Amino acid sequence: MPTEIAALIDKPLLLLLVLGVGAAIGMAAERIVEGWNRAERRRRWKAWKPRGGRGQSGGRAGTVSPLPTPERRIDPVATAADQLRVVMEAEFAARPLLNQGERRLLSVLDKALAEESPGWRAMGQVSLGEIISSPNEAAFFAVNSKRVDLLIVDGDCRPLHAIEMQGKGHHQSDNTAARDAVKREALRRAGIGYIEVVSGDTPAEVRAMIRKLVGRVSA
Repeated sequence: MPTEIAALIDKPLLLLLVLGVGAAIGMAAERIVEGWNRAERRRRWKAWKPRGGRGQSGGRAGTVSPLPTPERRIDPVATAADQLRVVMEAEFAARPLLNQGERRLLSVLDKALAEESPGWRAMGQVSLGEIISSPNEAAFFAVNSKRVDLLIVDGDCRPLHAIEMQGKGHHQSDNTAARDAVKREALRRAGIGYIEVVSGDTPAEVRAMIRKLVGRVSA
């Protein structure tokens, strides 16, 4: 045994002091390394952020695509493989795209559009992120995942009017009213109409609404 270690064993207080100093040095080194790692992650994150308010990944012109956080940036192939593994272990079942009230409204809309404006058609459960865009990333993310119950488009599939089916007590929740206000304002700014149809509206009233919309566009 080296004489230096033997001397420390004979002096326990000195040994404790040496061990304490060594532990403090080790902790300080770990903090320095962690600080370097955080600085490197921040640098990489700034390099990944979009320029000019638009996403860097491909997609529709004028839309913003979400970027992964630095901690979750992994190989896309590995991500797809993980997703496939989870999907293969899960159970799935098909379910209707529209509820009963929305299906009835879509049927009335189809007939009314065929009579009043054959070039128009109605679609169900359309994502706002697919029909509007914004150079403002935060604003786009606020509406990207929101949907409208039905959407009327023209012969070139350009969105004309969004239609929301409002059942009884639909606006009893403040949160529901706030979500509808967000969708309504985004659509208005994009030049897309927003119409609410309540569950008590008759087919004749819906057809009259379609005639009014067609006449407004023709004028």
